[in-house]
Amino acid sequence: MKRTAMIVSTAMVAAALAACASSGGGAGGGYGTPARTAPSTGGGAAPAAATVAVGATKVGNVLVGGSGWTLYLFEADKGTTSSCAGACATAWPPYISVGAPTAGAGVTAGLLGTTTRSDGTHEVTYGGHPLYYYVGDTSSGDINGQGLNQFGAKWYVLATSGNKIDTGRPG
Repeated sequence: MKRTAMIVSTAMVAAALAACASSGGGAGGGYGTPARTAPSTGGGAAPAAATVAVGATKVGNVLVGGSGWTLYLFEADKGTTSSCAGACATAWPPYISVGAPTAGAGVTAGLLGTTTRSDGTHEVTYGGHPLYYYVGDTSSGDINGQGLNQFGAKWYVLATSGNKIDTGRPG
């Protein structure tokens, strides 16, 4: 029974990644990119370190990943420890880096770091907050996850100070 459940779970994850990869948006295909461009699982060159930059949105300048996709914090996280796994991490993919993340223009390098997730990957942190993408964002500059209450707490975009921007859902 356990083997059957494991095969079903693996098939579900593969189907979710395939659906995400076919939904468009984002460029590239390595770690540090939104889930819709699923991380490389082998072969080819190793992915580069993640970059955190600043992007303009309806609620002002916020942190974005290297390809311009909005990054979020999860209020359920405890310090730099992520509380988002499983279905949560499917909807809110962690921003993963291979090596130390780099700071783009307007980002304070001293606020960047990483935390080790339960699967051994290294999630980018900023101001002590693990960072995530939201699969409901369909293009760079989207903030469709802003103020959502999912998986037990709220999600917010971050200012360059590392603090959440708490303006509620944009109209």
